Amino acid sequence: MLRVMTWNIRTGGRDRDGTDRRDRIVSVVAAQRPDVLALQELRGLERTLPGLAERMGLVPYLARSCFGQPVAVLVRPPLRVLRSGRVRRPFHHAAARVEVATRAGPLTVFSTHLDPYSGGRRRMEADWLAAAVRRTGGGLALVAGDLNTLEPAVDHGARLAGLAAPYRRRHLRRDGRTVDTRAVARLLDGGLVDLWPRSGGDEPGGLTVPTRHGGAEFAGMRLDYLLATPALAERAHAVRVVRGGDADAASDHYPLLAELDLEAA
Repeated sequence: MLRVMTWNIRTGGRDRDGTDRRDRIVSVVAAQRPDVLALQELRGLERTLPGLAERMGLVPYLARSCFGQPVAVLVRPPLRVLRSGRVRRPFHHAAARVEVATRAGPLTVFSTHLDPYSGGRRRMEADWLAAAVRRTGGGLALVAGDLNTLEPAVDHGARLAGLAAPYRRRHLRRDGRTVDTRAVARLLDGGLVDLWPRSGGDEPGGLTVPTRHGGAEFAGMRLDYLLATPALAERAHAVRVVRGGDADAASDHYPLLAELDLEAA
């Protein structure tokens, strides 16, 4: 089995008040031992990420951001990287792309973090991602990350009502009433499969925010996703939100982990 995890670690694992959460982050990753790790919000880690990755037993492939924060895909040896780079579009944050060799064929993993403020921008970024997935040829591909978007076909009214107005507006369309789920909907309409409802555990909803560390802008939401091509979705098992221990205080997001029926080539 190949283990894939996505995690928004919040501002590079350090807070404005000086709190350093990186030891907790390393602890969580060491406990879960993902073979491929998609990380978001890597502010300040552009030069020091290799050292942090080495502590986790991983090799990092960073995508820098023009406007926001970098993202990365980290790979555990001996998994062999065939290609790496970024999706060359003006994402608010970024989108990293890494292709690894498996016995079932190349697996392409995208780590991304969609615009936190504008639903229209998120929809546009989702279209760029869908196009990038199509360019892989429809084989084994996975979009992993913080999509900052509530899932379609779910009533989010009560959940959003508890948020302060500035944070609630992030999830509403211009009419101020309609919940904006377009980014995830575009990716699903493009043929990707949401792995949580397909293979998720017993926890209702698969909520990934907030944690005990904080998150005033959240209200029990699922913002982090693993979206797979149909060929890869057939190989997915045991999708779960990683809770408890250091995961409760390492970030304002919980990690999302899946096991894939794949072996390194």
